Amino acid sequence: AVKEGPAGVPSSEATAGRETAAPGQCLSLLPWDRFSAWLHCVCVVGFDLELGQAVEVIYPQHSKLTDKEKTSICYLSFPDSNSGCLGDTQFCFRFRQSSSRRLSLHCMLDQLDRDLPVSLKKDSAYYYGYVYFRQVRDKTLKRGYFQKSLVLISKLPYIHLFHTVLRHIAPEYFVKNEPFLEAVCSDVDHWPPPVPGKTLNLPIMGIIMKVRIPTCHDKPGTTHIVQFTHEVDTQISIALPTVHEVDLFRCFCPVFFHIQMLWELVLLGEPVVVMAPSPSESSDTVLALVSCISPLKYCSDFRPYFTIHDSEFKEYTTRTQAPPSVILGVTNPFFAKTLQHWPHIVRIGEIKLPGEVPKQVKVKKLKNLKTLDSKPGVYTSYKPYLNRDEEIIKQLQKGVQQKRPAEAQSVILRRYFLELTQSFIIPLERYVASLMPLQKSISPWKSPPQLRQFSQEDFMKTLEKAGPQLTSGLKGDWIGLYRHFLKSPNFNGWFRTRRKEMTQKLEALHLEALCNEDLLFWSQKHTEVETVDLVLKLKNKLFQADREHLPMKPDTMEKLQMHIDTIILALPDDLQDILLKTGTT
Repeated sequence: AVKEGPAGVPSSEATAGRETAAPGQCLSLLPWDRFSAWLHCVCVVGFDLELGQAVEVIYPQHSKLTDKEKTSICYLSFPDSNSGCLGDTQFCFRFRQSSSRRLSLHCMLDQLDRDLPVSLKKDSAYYYGYVYFRQVRDKTLKRGYFQKSLVLISKLPYIHLFHTVLRHIAPEYFVKNEPFLEAVCSDVDHWPPPVPGKTLNLPIMGIIMKVRIPTCHDKPGTTHIVQFTHEVDTQISIALPTVHEVDLFRCFCPVFFHIQMLWELVLLGEPVVVMAPSPSESSDTVLALVSCISPLKYCSDFRPYFTIHDSEFKEYTTRTQAPPSVILGVTNPFFAKTLQHWPHIVRIGEIKLPGEVPKQVKVKKLKNLKTLDSKPGVYTSYKPYLNRDEEIIKQLQKGVQQKRPAEAQSVILRRYFLELTQSFIIPLERYVASLMPLQKSISPWKSPPQLRQFSQEDFMKTLEKAGPQLTSGLKGDWIGLYRHFLKSPNFNGWFRTRRKEMTQKLEALHLEALCNEDLLFWSQKHTEVETVDLVLKLKNKLFQADREHLPMKPDTMEKLQMHIDTIILALPDDLQDILLKTGTT
């Protein structure tokens, strides 16, 4: 049951803040392209007595969602009935995209995606849903309750940004309804593109949000403070300290003593289920787990909020095969039974910041987990590879005693995870860099040399002198941890990315070597057929370099084009005409 919204004509409310947006570089974009750079669509999900949950409105009206996607959005936009979420609740979910779609601005978005840190790159197979759910008593309705969700559907994992947007617009939407939603969408359609590294001014219904999207060139662990500028500060402005980070300390509080073991489980891509009382706690905890191995990308599937109606429910809960490499966040008590066979279960109570020092909680055996009412804790028989770091526990406990702000505790925890991940990954980075052929082995007249094969045993030999002990004081079975990691999806994803980057670097060095040759002199010594073959190969390489954005010196492309033009002009007229017209595929 879908009621399409009216055509998106900018309203006076929406255009009020347009001048404040950073001037867009994309004047040739189609209407709604700027909106599409940030959001796929906005949905309103309500409760129908006959149909149950139903998508009531989709904005803009031309947004495409398959029936399967609409069904997923319906079920994921409402908390389970047992959650008892009265009032307003915010959470996030992630679901599979049913079909691939190309946008008119995909070239620009691909370019922006390249400059993002690996953990923030878009995943073409998934959407995020950001939810603001309201449930309040209303005697005028048959059910006795008003239940509705405002949902932002996006490819971007900018959790903090979109939750902030919803906090600002949702309460007013529930009063003003569709005309207000139309104005919101029109505002978003005047936002500048999501360019990493720039301070962006994003007007939304009378306020301006100032944000900065991180880039892959930022030093890991640093946060760039968004500065206020005077010309736009006459309007209400809010500077967001982050677009994507969750409140790490708050999320890990219920499992305070097990943070290092959880880091290992996430690093190794182990199947983990988070059982929580509400979607807010479940989604925040899953997102915190996924982010704890940053700057490594978590390469398996993760669902911040997962329900029994999910299309992957059967696939993920079957007992006929081992649980898949996935992190699930659930709230339905039914899962305590269906996921009993999962090896690692994190049970979260209501998340509150501790007013006193948390008490030591032992890891519990899985057989003790009977229901979702079981006590909070980690239920697993997993034995960590590394000895526990008592220092971080003491540091955070001291922070609780001294009433250190939660933000400061999160910074300490994030730095701890970052240093742990870097200590683990640096030896791998160093070894993989050694697989690169020497630059002197690159000849312009031969194909670029291949990378040497990754050898697990050769890598293990490097650990004795250049292992994690150089940067971490943690003792334990690092070798065992590496052996396990090398079999994980996270290693496969990381190594695939590294291999692609290094192969592209070899291609770039090969092109630079070609540019330094006298190609015209070479062509004069060879037959026309060989010369034509060279021109076609060079054109193809130029096309490939442009398409893949190979990491080359700025003038390499121009030099190569000049070489091609010079060789063509030295050929007979009939061949010149053909070669000048010949493009590449």
